[in-house]
Amino acid sequence: MNVSTQAFDMTQLFAQGLPAPAVRFGGFPKYNFIGGHNDPTQIPVDALIEAITAIMRREGPNLAIYNMGHGPQGYGGLREMIAKKLSGHRGIKCTADDVLVLSGSGQGIEMVTRLLVNPGETVLVEEFSYGGAISRIKKEGALVVGMPLDEDGIRPDALATILEDHKQRGVSVKYLYTIPTIQNPTGSIMSLARRQEILALACQYGVPIFEDECYADLTWAGEAPPAFAALDPKQVIHIGSFSKTLAPALRVGYAVAEWPILSRLIAMKTDGGTGALNQMVVAEYFGGHFESHVTNLSNVLKDKLEVMIDALDKEFGTAIEMWRPAGGIFLWLKFPDAVDTSSMLKAAGEAGIAYNAGPEWACDPGSAKPYMRLCFALPSKEDIRAGVSALAKVCHEQTGIPERSGNVDRSGS
Repeated sequence: MNVSTQAFDMTQLFAQGLPAPAVRFGGFPKYNFIGGHNDPTQIPVDALIEAITAIMRREGPNLAIYNMGHGPQGYGGLREMIAKKLSGHRGIKCTADDVLVLSGSGQGIEMVTRLLVNPGETVLVEEFSYGGAISRIKKEGALVVGMPLDEDGIRPDALATILEDHKQRGVSVKYLYTIPTIQNPTGSIMSLARRQEILALACQYGVPIFEDECYADLTWAGEAPPAFAALDPKQVIHIGSFSKTLAPALRVGYAVAEWPILSRLIAMKTDGGTGALNQMVVAEYFGGHFESHVTNLSNVLKDKLEVMIDALDKEFGTAIEMWRPAGGIFLWLKFPDAVDTSSMLKAAGEAGIAYNAGPEWACDPGSAKPYMRLCFALPSKEDIRAGVSALAKVCHEQTGIPERSGNVDRSGS
């Protein structure tokens, strides 16, 4: 038998429409201000070891069964804890039967979009929003329309105009995606009055609200208003996550909805179930430590934010505008209109700095060129100061801004 010596090239067989190939992970940069990472010092390692030990002794043998015999909605102990948390903290009156455990909230975004949207249909998204949500919605072939924001979230007047325009043109809006409590990336909290206005418009035009509260447990600007799902559970699908309150690597999130919606989402979750050990650990630890943990973590994050704001003031002064967040892990800022933050990424990377350029977090990427998102949760306070100083140096070299930083004249004059 003759065997061809020609090398087989499987890359010629790839399907169309695939994402760009990944690059090999070479480790994090020295000054890492990207992603939804959290503070490594705040992972309760010893307490999690105790939780794992206790839960394995009680439930370990059930790992032999898919979903541990609790059914496709997820581990019952976790769903009970989630229902209790949502009732006490977000005003959502629900039971464990109303909760679906997810492999991170991103899975919920993908599933809800698949549930509600056909290719070519329209979804409303805040003009600046979670990049992962924008990309997932577009992946389903939807048309994304940005909703203007102010310091209090979605502007009701702009939303009313958008909804009426679509109605007059006979265009159906399939849902409105919003992050009302610690908005990503701006960090704002939508007021109760504003939520009621938005909900009234959604009801008037028959548009579901898809509410993402991934960061809602990490607030320090006072108690947040009730969730949209607390105000009208029939009009709202609610998702949340433990990635920011406990650990991103655990990949545990959840969805809450009325049964006609939830039953469809359950049927769409064909991954064999979110990792059972992860679910049990979250339930075991947060069953007794949720309040103390999120309070302490919020205080730590607020301290880091103040360090970052102080460093940015020192290095950039009035050359940038900052949106002071009311919680969470991100700071959203704007450079002068002539600056394109995407154009600085390569030089920043070579200097050991990683940040999220504004266009990654906008429905209209072109409108967000001068914006930047910085995550202050992962780096230490010392690295925040040094990293912001290094960023100012790169920025000046690339754009001439800032002319002066840290009492140093960078203009050369």
